[in-house]
Amino acid sequence: MKLLKALAWSAVALAVIAVGYVVFFAGIEAALRWYFLAVNFTANKVPNFAHNLRLGAEITIKLTVISSVTGLFLGLFAGIARLSKNPLFRWPAQFYVWVIRGTPLLVQILFAYNALPFLLEPAWKYLQPLGVPPIQDVLTPYWAAFIALSVNVGAYNAEVIRAGIQAIAKGQWEAAMSLGMRPFQVMRYIIVPQAIKIVVPPLVNNVIALLKDSSLASVITLLELVHQGQRMISITFRPVEVYVAVAAIYLILTTVLTFFTDWLEREMARRGAAT
Repeated sequence: MKLLKALAWSAVALAVIAVGYVVFFAGIEAALRWYFLAVNFTANKVPNFAHNLRLGAEITIKLTVISSVTGLFLGLFAGIARLSKNPLFRWPAQFYVWVIRGTPLLVQILFAYNALPFLLEPAWKYLQPLGVPPIQDVLTPYWAAFIALSVNVGAYNAEVIRAGIQAIAKGQWEAAMSLGMRPFQVMRYIIVPQAIKIVVPPLVNNVIALLKDSSLASVITLLELVHQGQRMISITFRPVEVYVAVAAIYLILTTVLTFFTDWLEREMARRGAAT
């Protein structure tokens, strides 16, 4: 009975999210049409301009979501590995965090798009007899940006998660181990549930930063928000009005995420007080 109730609530939540998504971006497109007409853009081109910017905003938010989810798992594994006593886990995680945090995201995006196909080509060619497309067809600008953004935010998430785990008193480790729990069980049932309350706010802040950093994907011709704006400028020669529209969309998206962050922090604090 509880499972059916949970599934029903999940279905309702997904339906609400889907409807909210459609309404939200339809509202953005309607607002863009009004704005471009107000600043005297050619009337017959306004619908196309508004629609293109809307598509760019959708690509931006989708890229942010899937990259942040993937980066969360990468950060979780790397953050825990950094605390491992086994150097086979700790050293690769430290190297990963060191390299990614020490190099610009722009370079990482260019590397994923331009250099990664050449590095993978020797192994990839053995898959082509199986019907797998060439690596250049697979590693499109969208997926290259996804790889770079996921790996980048994963390194920052790893440091957040590591700090959150280290914030838990060592006495809890010792008490759990004295009860006969294995290290994995201690981490899963004792440490991680408490660390979540600490790391959630900075992790969500990393998502907000990732949303803005996704604009760098425009350098590899991904048709996200900034690149759509640049294409409009090349047609209209009106950079001020276009960049104002692009900045306003980013402001709306980050504001929505900020409200979500504030709600999540209050909810975590309330649950923490209740327990």
